[in-house]
Amino acid sequence: MEKLELLRQKVQASLAASTDPAHDFSHVMRVYSMADHLCKKEGGDPDIVLPAALLHDLYHVPKNHPDRAKASEISAVMAEKLLREIDYTKEKIPHIMDAIRSHSFSRGETPLTKEAMIVQDADRLDAIGAIGIARLWVTGAQFNRALYCAEDPFAEKGRKLDDMKYGLDHFYEKLLKLKDKMNTETAKKIAEE
Repeated sequence: MEKLELLRQKVQASLAASTDPAHDFSHVMRVYSMADHLCKKEGGDPDIVLPAALLHDLYHVPKNHPDRAKASEISAVMAEKLLREIDYTKEKIPHIMDAIRSHSFSRGETPLTKEAMIVQDADRLDAIGAIGIARLWVTGAQFNRALYCAEDPFAEKGRKLDDMKYGLDHFYEKLLKLKDKMNTETAKKIAEE
């Protein structure tokens, strides 16, 4: 069996019990598909990009958890174990781990390699557009967040944005900023559409 297919099956099994539709197997496969597209357009190494995209969210920490920024590091360590189990090319594993570590918005890290940039862009593209909007409201509902602040919905009266309290605030704290944070030219064009 092809190693990518084996990884896909392992990820699917690992996420089967996920109760977070914003970070489920469908999310992983959308990121994988976009990473594949970006890799072909940008010239990245698919032997790094594709496994990293499949394994980028192996470990999920809820958005409101204080250790949220550590999720990508833990996912990278878990990915290393899976990659070694299937005898993946040893020289590629550190690069895959780097791309997984670097993809996270919460971590605030700028990716240094083309492959890490591609994985980060693919994940960020899944956070915008119609799917991104759906993911935002699903996540807000999971944490019983109000849709918006009735007294000051757009924080125009001095209220500080708080996306842990109001779903609408997440547009202004993250989603509307993502198009300007894309790394690759292809992702920048897609984000503008």
